[in-house]
Amino acid sequence: MSRIKTFNLPDLGEGLTEGEILAWLVKVGDTIELNQPIVEVETAKAAVEIPAKWAGQVQAIHHPEGTTVEVGTPIIAIDTDPGAGPLETPSTTATPSGDLPTPSAASLAAVEVAPAEGMVEPGLIGGAAPGGRTAVLVGYGPRTTAAKRRPRKGGVPAQAVATPAPVAPTPAPAPTPAPAPVAPGRNAQGAAVTGGLVLAKPPVRKLAKDLGVDLGTLTGSGPLGSITREDVQRAASGAATVVAEPIAATTAPSFGADREQRIPVKGVRKLTAENMSRSAFTAPHVTEFLTVDVTRAMKALDRLRGRREWRDVRVSPLLLVAKAVLLAVQRHPMVNSTWAGDEIVVKEYVNLGIAAATERGLIVPNVKDAGRLSLRELADALTDLVQTAKSGRTSPAAMSGGTLTITNVGVFGVDTGTPILPPGESAILAFGAVREMPWVHKGKVKVRQVTTLGLSFDHRIIDGELGSKFLRDVGDFLTDPEAALLAWT
Repeated sequence: MSRIKTFNLPDLGEGLTEGEILAWLVKVGDTIELNQPIVEVETAKAAVEIPAKWAGQVQAIHHPEGTTVEVGTPIIAIDTDPGAGPLETPSTTATPSGDLPTPSAASLAAVEVAPAEGMVEPGLIGGAAPGGRTAVLVGYGPRTTAAKRRPRKGGVPAQAVATPAPVAPTPAPAPTPAPAPVAPGRNAQGAAVTGGLVLAKPPVRKLAKDLGVDLGTLTGSGPLGSITREDVQRAASGAATVVAEPIAATTAPSFGADREQRIPVKGVRKLTAENMSRSAFTAPHVTEFLTVDVTRAMKALDRLRGRREWRDVRVSPLLLVAKAVLLAVQRHPMVNSTWAGDEIVVKEYVNLGIAAATERGLIVPNVKDAGRLSLRELADALTDLVQTAKSGRTSPAAMSGGTLTITNVGVFGVDTGTPILPPGESAILAFGAVREMPWVHKGKVKVRQVTTLGLSFDHRIIDGELGSKFLRDVGDFLTDPEAALLAWT
């Protein structure tokens, strides 16, 4: 049995097909233990640490950090019996530059695929090949052809002639005194040049060709000294162009790529964009708003914090909003449902999602079966959920199966919003900031603590009456929690 085993990127759940290697937690030559975290991978849902399937010594790391690899692709090779002596054919050797070593064909041929990956038919990748060896994965082993590189954008190919292409003959100009030296990168008239060409956009070049204007004789008035349509038209009409002294390119404001930032859309942000687009154009959204006086609710929280058994518990307004939603669902079960094409699936459990903004983007982990939890258990679950999300350790399982969501936009000082439904859910509640505002209380205008709720729902399932009653119940609980608990439970 081969000592060298390859570890393939596993399926992290929810049908994910690829992951980006964020960080290697081990290096070639390290001795590792069974289930020791070896690599941090970001999928479309979360960043997770993957443990080792075997103990041993790291022999090769096949993909550097920042690489996106497909599920099932070998990412690391492990010597499961390093004490047995040196390998006959070392799989890797470290390079002085620190680059990742390239596994040899001989070492990969002797690699044994993990049993969990399943058997492969002979002749296919990973299966037995003629001679009894293991077929090498495409892309590994020694290269048989020289690498080819595409020429850099804007550069001149090595085989290109240094002189510019011939142009149509023009009448020879009258002898003029020798031009004064100009700054590098510009022609004698002050027009910016790059790679032997004058700076001008393709439409401008076409216009110049149609009008018979030589771009090399013009002074550019555009950004970085580029030639504009107006420059060409002035030259064609015979208007005199003023030859200006060469000026530094930084004097003209630039609105090009040098002042733009391009951020790749991947991982959590990519999944969020896909989900939000699919939801916004699939489920007919309706949003209703309700402004409520939550002064009594805030006082109830203060009394709760003062109790001995609650002194070490994080108590926030979100806790009361979550409890209000769970009680309102009991009174209106249809709100906790899913549209399934030819039927509506009403769920008797509530996996309460809490939208969380993280460094990697928006995620919505959920508290499983939140309706069965006591208020104390719900407080602990919300605290753990938020802390895990902020640390970037939320697992894919924690973000799957949500049935109803709360987004607490109030933490950003926002009054409310029109949230988009997470796919598969029929309602989402936006909880706005709690502010001191003038409010009519018992016939007098007083300063009270007020918040605004925004409920978006799928109008295929929830009509206006049901959505309004649900939102009203959430507001009634926050207005007077004690009375609502006595009346509803």
